[in-house]
This record gives sequence, structure tokens and C-alpha cells, in this order.
Amino acid sequence: MDCIETDRLILRHFTRDDVDALFALLSDEEVNTFLPMFPLKDTGEAEKYLRDIEDWIQRGGFYDAICLKSDDVPVGCIHVSGDDSHDLGYSLRKEFWRKGITTEACRAVVDMLKRTDIPYVTATHDVNNPRSGHVMRAIGMKYCYSYEELWQPKNFRVTFRMYQLNFDGRQDRIYRKYWDKYPVHFVEEV
Repeated sequence: MDCIETDRLILRHFTRDDVDALFALLSDEEVNTFLPMFPLKDTGEAEKYLRDIEDWIQRGGFYDAICLKSDDVPVGCIHVSGDDSHDLGYSLRKEFWRKGITTEACRAVVDMLKRTDIPYVTATHDVNNPRSGHVMRAIGMKYCYSYEELWQPKNFRVTFRMYQLNFDGRQDRIYRKYWDKYPVHFVEEV
């Protein structure tokens, strides 16, 4: 699939021409707060990250740039892992926060996933990042449980909330890998 279009957005593969835009996104400390990586230090690291994105896709994942239709320059990214979690993740430059862009991009990706053989999608967010949980609920995901993880590579404890959206009608299915893996797990009132 080359690209996905919505009313305001184009979701497309990153190209080598996107190095500066990717660096602007992933070098911002505030944007990076809830990402499982440290901020990029230079465009060389952004070029390496582009190669990592290619590897992600080769392993069966989905990873696209979020671009405004007005200029086709990446302002964010959205991805779904190729493993059994089918984990949905996203980030957006902070000047575009609170405009519904992430929700619009996520809805488009979910619509695309519904036409594949993927039976469900999961997503997690740090309890200190409730806006991400709002996006998950806005696209129809349901909260399942919370768990505590020693988060790497940043090496501090994080409580994550795990959400899931089933596509195949099996509403009782819950992806339990994190529940089973981490000894501190519980169900919250959200």
C-alpha cells in the first residue's frame, strides 16, 4: 500500500528526503518523553532510524509518516508492530498536538487493518500520558489492564495501560502477554 489519505492527511512511507523532518520529530525532548528511545542527537541518527524503519517493515510491521496534505512533509509517525501484539504506536510534533491529527491517522490505520487478516490491534500508554489513552478510546479501543515495567532503554519504572480493539468479532479476546510477563499487573477504573 503506497499511501492512505484522509480529509487532512497523507500517511505514506518515509523516504530519504524525510531525514530532517524525522530528526525534528524525534529529537524533541518533550515529544520523546513517552517514546521507548532517547531523543535523536543529529541527522546521522535520523538516517539510521530510517534504516530501522525499513527493517521494521521487512519484519512485517507497518510504519508510515503522518503528513499534512498541504505540504506532504512528515509531522509525525504511526506504526503497527509485525509481532503477535500488533501494537499501534504514534508520535506527533508538539505544534500539531490537540488538533485531532493523531486520532485521524489512527482511524485511517485501523480502517486499513480491518481489511487485513490481523484479528486485533493493541496499544499501550504511560499513565502519565492520558492524552494517548484518549486517542485509543476515540478510535474504539477498550481498556483491558495495567502493568508495571522497568522501561528500557530509559531504565525507569512505568505503569502502562493496555488497550485492544478486536476486528474479528471475538470481543472476549484479551492479549495477555504483558499481564503474564510482568508480575505487577492489575485492572484500574478508567
